[in-house]
Amino acid sequence: MTAAVDQYVQLRAFVDELARCGLRDACTSPGSRCTPIVLSLAGEPRLRCHSHIDERVAGFFALGVAKASGRPAAVTCTSGTAAAELLPAVIEAREARVPLIVLTADRPPELRDVGAGQAIDQIKLYGDAAKWFCEVGMHDAGPASLRWLRTLACRAYATALEGRPGAVHLNFPLREPLVLEAPLPEDHSGRPDGRPFLARSVAGRLAPDDPALARLRELVAGAERGVLVAGRHERETPLGRAAAAFAAAAGWPLLADPLSGARSGPAAIAHYDALLRDPAFAAAHQPDVVLRVGDLPPSKPLRSWLAGAAPARQLVLDPESAWQDPDGVLSESIAVEPADAMLALVPSPPPAGVTEWLEHWRAADDLAAAALEQMLAGDEVSEPWLARELAGALVPHKHGTLFVASSMPVRDLETFWPRLDAPPRVLCNRGANGIDGTVAAALGAAAASPGPVALLIGDVALAHDVGALASLARHPRRLTIVLVNNGGGGIFDFLPIGRTPSVAPEIYREHVATPSGLDFERSAALADAVYRRPEGRRAVGEALRTALQAGGPTLIEVRTDRARNVELHAQAWSAVQRAVRDAS
Repeated sequence: MTAAVDQYVQLRAFVDELARCGLRDACTSPGSRCTPIVLSLAGEPRLRCHSHIDERVAGFFALGVAKASGRPAAVTCTSGTAAAELLPAVIEAREARVPLIVLTADRPPELRDVGAGQAIDQIKLYGDAAKWFCEVGMHDAGPASLRWLRTLACRAYATALEGRPGAVHLNFPLREPLVLEAPLPEDHSGRPDGRPFLARSVAGRLAPDDPALARLRELVAGAERGVLVAGRHERETPLGRAAAAFAAAAGWPLLADPLSGARSGPAAIAHYDALLRDPAFAAAHQPDVVLRVGDLPPSKPLRSWLAGAAPARQLVLDPESAWQDPDGVLSESIAVEPADAMLALVPSPPPAGVTEWLEHWRAADDLAAAALEQMLAGDEVSEPWLARELAGALVPHKHGTLFVASSMPVRDLETFWPRLDAPPRVLCNRGANGIDGTVAAALGAAAASPGPVALLIGDVALAHDVGALASLARHPRRLTIVLVNNGGGGIFDFLPIGRTPSVAPEIYREHVATPSGLDFERSAALADAVYRRPEGRRAVGEALRTALQAGGPTLIEVRTDRARNVELHAQAWSAVQRAVRDAS
């Protein structure tokens, strides 16, 4: 066989094995050196290959697919700075624990450090952000080589997914010629019946007699003022339902970030962010036991309350070794599957009635909900109102998903998202907490979701990822982009720099708030998306519901005022504080 045939035979076996393991989505971008990888992926009938012009967009698109599907997605690119463009997505995959398979093409060793074009040092390019790296030697396509490549594919798939999920990086030095002039010979190197070459056994479910479970039962039984905190959890597990069931049965308030899927049931306290801003309430509701599942929620009042909760015993169920404890308050980290543990801890039959401890939290939460409802009454379209409205718009859709941008949108969701019987899935790039790739990740989620996907995003984040709209034009998705345009980065108005008199207003506006100046109707045209700019609550609500029912992309621009937004948040927190104190 020729060198080109050898390369394609080996890559065909590698890609075939990835598909046997369960890979279903791959992202490509144009380039010369990656031609053999791209053609091998595109030629595999079991894969959906998503073509992108921009490698950064391709990386975040793959990340969104993996978030929504729960299985690894692959992304490939050519050599040089193209590979460096994938770094932000690799970092997010590590921090958010999302399985990703990165396949970079590279120059062969003889073309490195000799002035060849598009040749940079790609060995361990992503450093510790990749959980595993392999330089894939491409040799003669003999039986031993094919067995090794098939085993390598199985290992890459399993490594990306198991333990703490993340990105694996395989670097392929490819030699010219990069295209074939003859058909490939048949390949009989795989296992019969489509089985993976290397079967991987995963640890079983939590055993009833597990010592960790016994410790948890003892802890729950002894707690008088227990609290369950549920943070971001994007796996396809019943954790949301399990957490709600456990909290209700144990009589513990459930402080659930919408990203957990657990803000439901009679124990869910939807407005903990507003309640814990009141020092008197926070001091009067100190717990003796805190059990955490999922990531630490974004709420600063909640984090401060947990940090000051000593001598409460604080534990986390952390099977993926996330180690999220910035204040050093955890006393125990238990590597058990959270949904299993929660369900195992529910007493059978559950105790009757509600504990006085939980009743105090519920009464305060009801008062907070009523205060916010009254404060947000009227026809003013505001960012807090929009967060609540999106919940109502998505509930009727059985498989609806909300992808929310970091910065202000995710915080508004945590503060104002109501308790729901069947909450929609909520996804967010909260690993590294950046705004990079938000549109691309939402597009990836839409590609892997059976129902409609809405994206709540600010104008700076959309401008930052406006290049992803080109992918939306090439591959239309059922995606509703809800753009909050307040003329810059609204979150900075809440930070000290937004309230510092020594910072000149024009400097703050130009260098901190950084309004984009984009005409987003033209941005919608770039994506071939329907554009709407409704005025008033009724019009916004109707636009949302129409877009979520539609089959194609829609961009709904909602104009708000940054200064007014700061006022509204302050009014909301004051209204909750007054309502709770007046009732006590």
